[in-house]
Amino acid sequence: MIPVTSFAGKTVAVFGLGGSGLASCHALKAGGAEVIAGDDGADNLAKAAQEGFITADLRTMSWANFAALVLAPGVPLTHPVPHWSVLKARDAGVEVIGDIELFCRERRRHAPDAPFVATTGTNGKSTTTALIAHLTKVAGYDTQMGGNIGTAILSLEPPRRGRVHVIEMSSYQIDLTPSLDPSVGILLNVSEDHIDRHGTIEHYAAVKERLVAGVQAGGTSIVGVDDGWCRNIADRLDRAGRKVERISVKNPLASGIYVEHGTIVRASGGARSEVAMLGGIGSLRGLHNAQNAACAAAAALAMGISLDVLQNGLRSFPGLAHRMEQVGRRGNVLFVNDSKGTNADATAHALSSFTDIFWIAGGKAKAGGITSLTSFFPRIRKAYLIGEAAQEFSGTLGSEVPHEISQTLDLAVEHAAREAEASGITDAVVLLSPACASFDQYRNFEIRGTRFRELVQALPGVKPVV
Repeated sequence: MIPVTSFAGKTVAVFGLGGSGLASCHALKAGGAEVIAGDDGADNLAKAAQEGFITADLRTMSWANFAALVLAPGVPLTHPVPHWSVLKARDAGVEVIGDIELFCRERRRHAPDAPFVATTGTNGKSTTTALIAHLTKVAGYDTQMGGNIGTAILSLEPPRRGRVHVIEMSSYQIDLTPSLDPSVGILLNVSEDHIDRHGTIEHYAAVKERLVAGVQAGGTSIVGVDDGWCRNIADRLDRAGRKVERISVKNPLASGIYVEHGTIVRASGGARSEVAMLGGIGSLRGLHNAQNAACAAAAALAMGISLDVLQNGLRSFPGLAHRMEQVGRRGNVLFVNDSKGTNADATAHALSSFTDIFWIAGGKAKAGGITSLTSFFPRIRKAYLIGEAAQEFSGTLGSEVPHEISQTLDLAVEHAAREAEASGITDAVVLLSPACASFDQYRNFEIRGTRFRELVQALPGVKPVV
């Protein structure tokens, strides 16, 4: 745990008592603050009370004595409307921050030179975060990984020399971190997502930009420049005098890091040098993973990690659970769990990685559905549609892609496995990449992906992928 000493002797309101909120309560208390905990759910309030915290209906309290409101990232800050706790704080002149802001303040107070790598992007941030953490471990760092990837940042060990914090950040978390200042900041890409929470894509992109714009003096901003939003962001950083490392997997760069024929290449001052090879690394298959690997390599180089260690780390990366995870093979069929593909852009990366796909898709649809995926339809041998989106997706696929409405994941796996094996295709792939949120049938994508893995591994004759 990281004790938060910056509020010692003060009273802090914490609203939203899930994982990160409860961790914030413990960290603030350990640092000497008095915590008043609030939540809209009775169960979360009861749990906080059981763990020894003062709980209250913050609507009825005077906010005059609160030094800050620590808000959970799932609670609306601006859109569609600010949460009532945010309005209360603003009316009282109380700052509204998140748990990563508390971390940043502690790092500045106690270990400002400790490495802090923060990653964001619409797609790929979890894989990139996990890959960077893997590379730093291989390089001998005491590595602490957390944030949006699962472990609340204040539950990690405190910053110190020789210890690196590798943190995934969502746009919600960036919004609550006004003094965000990583030593290495990574922005992978920007495409339309979470507009319900940011109002417009312009605001969403501006929030993402803050992560790389806030990199501390002497640090490195790493920006994928294969979309227009990020190209403009990189140019603005340049004009502001920031050290920017541009990344591309689509085009060679005169200055920056790019991927060409499976090789990560660095260009600078007219010179070109090979950084690492990606060929044959199953956990980094596909153009999207090439971008993840190139950004992770740039972060490793910024930290002084050698090329040999970098290459060994890439080769030994096991991949991220639920993200292009190879969960089994039976005869000619590979089973891939991409449950984290919760929007069409993410699923496009998965579909682009294979040529003969028995595709399981569906769930709670997002705006636009799968209309943007039509260019990948020739790769799909058959689709198996589940959840609320099944009828909508069926209409989009039409007569162009053979499909069935399986409704449940259990039936989809059973039918896809049988028909993929019967197809006789040499490299058939049963791919769960839903292009949807999980909330209609599963509490989160992890539970959905775990169920897929269980179903596959229960099939007769399925063997682990080695």
